[in-house]
Amino acid sequence: MTPPAQDTLTPTTGRTAWLCVAFLMPVALLNYLDRQMMASMQTSVMASIPDFATAENPQAMWGFMLGQFKWVYAACSLVGGVIADRFSRRWAVCGSLFVWSAVTWWTGHVTTYNELLWARSLMGISEAFYIPAALALIVDLHSKQTRSRAVGLHQMAIYMGVIAGGFGGYIAANPDLGWRFAFKACGLAGMLYAVPLIFLLQDSPFRLGQGGQASGSFRHLIQNPSFVLLVLYFTLPAMAAWIVRDWMPAILKKEFGIGEGQAGVAATLYWQVAAILGAFVGGWIADRWMRTSNRARIYTSAMGVGMIVPAIFGVGNASSLAMAIGFLILFGLGWGFFDCNNMPILSQIVPSSYRAMGYGAMNFVSISCGGMADWGFGVLRDAKVPLNVSFGLFALLAIISIALVLMIRPRNEAELS
Repeated sequence: MTPPAQDTLTPTTGRTAWLCVAFLMPVALLNYLDRQMMASMQTSVMASIPDFATAENPQAMWGFMLGQFKWVYAACSLVGGVIADRFSRRWAVCGSLFVWSAVTWWTGHVTTYNELLWARSLMGISEAFYIPAALALIVDLHSKQTRSRAVGLHQMAIYMGVIAGGFGGYIAANPDLGWRFAFKACGLAGMLYAVPLIFLLQDSPFRLGQGGQASGSFRHLIQNPSFVLLVLYFTLPAMAAWIVRDWMPAILKKEFGIGEGQAGVAATLYWQVAAILGAFVGGWIADRWMRTSNRARIYTSAMGVGMIVPAIFGVGNASSLAMAIGFLILFGLGWGFFDCNNMPILSQIVPSSYRAMGYGAMNFVSISCGGMADWGFGVLRDAKVPLNVSFGLFALLAIISIALVLMIRPRNEAELS
């Protein structure tokens, strides 16, 4: 199917484009803060909900809860992408923020495992509308000379949210605060920020036009070989990243006999700081390299996964906490290179009117597989499978992904019109 001629926007290269990133960074931080809090507060949350104490396989239950969030999030990412492309990216962002913040506040009140499942499912639905709309809005407003840096700044805020969430174990262990207080406070903050954001954020200059034109969008995407390759490339390294985000605090706590607070910080702070550095450097390299090579973003991203592979092997075989942290730092550097270039690569292979849908489809596949990885890792933990075996499997997937990204063929601006 031939897409309609619709990529008519002129990216905004000045103040408005960078203000968009600045306004979205607090939203991105909150988007990942609650996810990491749940991981770093695992011990406290499980102890306060009686259903875990009476369960035969509590770790598998926890893994299923993490997985259910991702499966719901993944499915709704498809819908979120379509809405952002067909209607308003600004309203998709603001509406998503307000609803997921309300659900975050409610999560602090749950008392049973079923209520926790419902809360995480509703969180998955509401958060799914944010990332496709936000990243599509950023690349719409920025030119190809600044897209990797702009997306990199946005992703830095995500890493800062993970870092902040990593300190959740200390809050959970504080008898005057506790894990419930943290969720209630973050939920209230998000709801309050959503209101002024409606007036601060400028919508994308692009509109699809007639709604009927969107009917063939997904067919157009899946008929694009480079898009299919990008989906697979986006998915395989991300499966390891979900395990690192969701399970590493509990792994470090058990393997090295440290407290919940220390484990949460060790599992998030160092590699997320490294990811911030990686996103900054990787975005700068890619944007500068684009002046001489149209494949610069692809090469820069592949370099990042090249760092992720040995890092995953290393974490699985670490014999000390310091060694594990060292490999997590390498993982973070590689993740920053990888993460800041995914949406810019997508913008090189599909027109603007398909970018939110495209990223939504990428999320659908990647996070669905991430949910399976979370559940499967919980099963492996209950079965006492050695960590080096489990992490070795994820490293192998990352190796395969490098070959896939190098097969992607970027298109020039005229071809995307």
